[in-house]
Amino acid sequence: MDPRMAAEVLKRVQGTPHQRKLEVIIGDFIKTDIPPFEVFISNTPYQISSPLTFRLLSHRPLFRVAILMFQREFALRLIAQPGTTLWSRLSANVQLYAKVDLVTNVPKSDFRPPPKVESAVIRLVPRDPPPPVVFEEFNGLNRIIGGYGRLRTRKWVYLCHEIAGHFADPTQMVDDDIDVKALINKVLQETGYVECRAAKMEINDILKWVSSLLPHTLG
Repeated sequence: MDPRMAAEVLKRVQGTPHQRKLEVIIGDFIKTDIPPFEVFISNTPYQISSPLTFRLLSHRPLFRVAILMFQREFALRLIAQPGTTLWSRLSANVQLYAKVDLVTNVPKSDFRPPPKVESAVIRLVPRDPPPPVVFEEFNGLNRIIGGYGRLRTRKWVYLCHEIAGHFADPTQMVDDDIDVKALINKVLQETGYVECRAAKMEINDILKWVSSLLPHTLG
């Protein structure tokens, strides 16, 4: 937070028709209550790139578009596609809630003094309506399978108790009598992902998995 920047913004509109239309809020964006807005533009402090992104995605009511400048490496992870080296849990979690595309790259030479990293501007448009899934369920399964990106889904039976533990009622123990391997094989057959690699699963694939597992009693 830099009050000097806020003062400079107010100074620039002073005495103009824009003065009465501008409200400057000084605070921590991650913690401050933000009023409804249509467009969000940010030259983001790179150390809060991820918290800021998910803070935006959780904002209600939905906004129309966000234009964000990030460190280029982070930006490329946001727009990465399944099966590529940059595809990650971050990519899937963000693209679950928004369409993301690259606007432009920003070289170090455009800054004074020049930073040590390259930058990029991305466009983020929330999906409206948001997907009908609890984020913690999607993120949890995504976290488990993301650690085994090259593992074919038919071998997920070896992760059965980790997957079962995630979807079980946290107040109960997972029932040892439940044949979790058979259950996961059943869901694999139903969803048609027997020979798929986890790293190549698209958002809709993971959503289908979550929705297929939830109706079953795992705990």
